Amino acid sequence: MWNQDSINNPLWSQWQLLDSFLPTGGFAHSYGLEAAIQSCFVVGPEDLQAYTLSVLDNTGSLILPFVCAATKSLDFETWLKLDRLLEVTLTNEISRKASSSQGSALIRVAASVFHEIPYLKKIRESALTSRSASFHHATVFGLVCGLLGFGSEFSQRAYMHLAVRDVLSAATRLNLIGPMGAAVLQHRMAGNAELMLKRWMDRPVEEACQTTPLLDAIQGCHGYLFSRLFCS
Repeated sequence: MWNQDSINNPLWSQWQLLDSFLPTGGFAHSYGLEAAIQSCFVVGPEDLQAYTLSVLDNTGSLILPFVCAATKSLDFETWLKLDRLLEVTLTNEISRKASSSQGSALIRVAASVFHEIPYLKKIRESALTSRSASFHHATVFGLVCGLLGFGSEFSQRAYMHLAVRDVLSAATRLNLIGPMGAAVLQHRMAGNAELMLKRWMDRPVEEACQTTPLLDAIQGCHGYLFSRLFCS
């Protein structure tokens, strides 16, 4: 029988939101890893671990404040201000476009999948009509988590998880490491990821900053690669 209560169970929504099966386009991006490999900044598994930890630290310091604020700020005008602020905070054109692309895909999918929250569709339609939002991934992810009833601790930890997952997924497709090795590395870095989460979580957007600007510079070189598998 059709059971509406089972559809609205928040645990199922959490798992679906983090599932790679959700078509949000995250796997089209490498967080600058492809450019780092071609520039010989990353040449092996040890370099990959250091690179992933740097991505996590940068994500925590620069992006988590926006995820946290968007989870707690569910009215359209406040969310729109956060999205515009992140637009000017991301100075790297490659990462800015990647963020907007993933966020646009996420809100489109979320508005269709989580139909019990019509406000998602309303926000998307309002922003598209007025052309007032860039739909950055961090602000959209926080908004979706907040509307689904998930707290800011979950949204921030989940966002860090997605960052690790996507970097290591890109590494396997770039033949830098095998699937088993990537799984082992992901488990090995869990403790570091949790420490970084606790270091950066719940900070206001006024404190958002870059901790590893070299990563930003490397990712900015992605558009100059002669051949590339990923969009960023």
